[in-house]
Amino acid sequence: MEIISIVGGGIAGLALASCLDQDQFEVTVYEKRPELPTVGNALGMWPNAQRALARIGVLEEARAVSPVIGSGSVRNAAGEPWVTVSAGDMFAISRIDLLPLLDAAVPGTVRRVTDHVRTLPAHGGLVVGADGVHSVVRREGWGSRSTAKLTPHLALRGTLPSTVSPDVVGEYWGRGDLFGIASARGGMFWYASYRSTLGPYDIDAASALEQARERYAGHAPAIRQVLAAATPEACLVQRIWTTPRLKSFVRGRTVLIGDAAHAMAPTLGRGACESLVDAVTLADLLNTLPEEQALKAYDRQRRLRTGALSLASSALARIALAEGGQPVRDRLLTLARRRPAGAVVGSGSAG
Repeated sequence: MEIISIVGGGIAGLALASCLDQDQFEVTVYEKRPELPTVGNALGMWPNAQRALARIGVLEEARAVSPVIGSGSVRNAAGEPWVTVSAGDMFAISRIDLLPLLDAAVPGTVRRVTDHVRTLPAHGGLVVGADGVHSVVRREGWGSRSTAKLTPHLALRGTLPSTVSPDVVGEYWGRGDLFGIASARGGMFWYASYRSTLGPYDIDAASALEQARERYAGHAPAIRQVLAAATPEACLVQRIWTTPRLKSFVRGRTVLIGDAAHAMAPTLGRGACESLVDAVTLADLLNTLPEEQALKAYDRQRRLRTGALSLASSALARIALAEGGQPVRDRLLTLARRRPAGAVVGSGSAG
């Protein structure tokens, strides 16, 4: 049997392990965390991600624990809507609900190792880097030029048990900051992003929450109410990092998937979705083609697609988090809102 080592037991790694043919491959998943996380953010499942969940066999279970996103508005900092967007059949699943579903889908024949991998496994088999934006596999295989890039922006996310009114659902764009509010199972999910000097590592959630309360003190009442009720224990905070564009996701018998390959700004809400698609695409190709052909096909199919999404995410981040250009952006969006009925006004996305 061919040996496959998957470094990283998050969304991408578990999804891949669940789809590989256990009659062909001896699979080991290395994950540094001994337990699944207990606090997580909501992940919007676009159609391509839903197809991936169906391939894994957990789509219906994911739907059962996730609210349909419905519609929401892109708003100014005061809460006045510019554009209302329908999400169709998209739903938002909490990371802490998704990971157990993926974990349970992994066959019992897959070997699990709890270890912080610092060098590539030396068994001569295929190594898959599913170890996130700070990927050890990418650093070892692609060198120092592939190191993750720190952005000036903070991502603060949290959940609250209180229900959310449809009148306040959506994303609020201020001057150099954004804030999002969405429904979640058993309450609401919220997120904030703005320029910050906290970090870049091991950021204290209480400090970030206090900074956010000061930052958004003049914003819409809905934002202030959410932040007033938020607690550090129900928050996740980190600086936003991205990966540089790679000429290939494959180097010899090493391949990257998920954020290890293409960590992007969260403004399109596509990171988890593309990680799922990476995983099922790679698994199906490895299951049906010789390894070299499978890796070439995976790189061809996924690198250009995710590269385009990374560029789009960065472009949208520049608009949503505009500072000097914020007045012009607001005037243009206000004019678009006032156009006659039937005019096309565009769309926005929550990250």
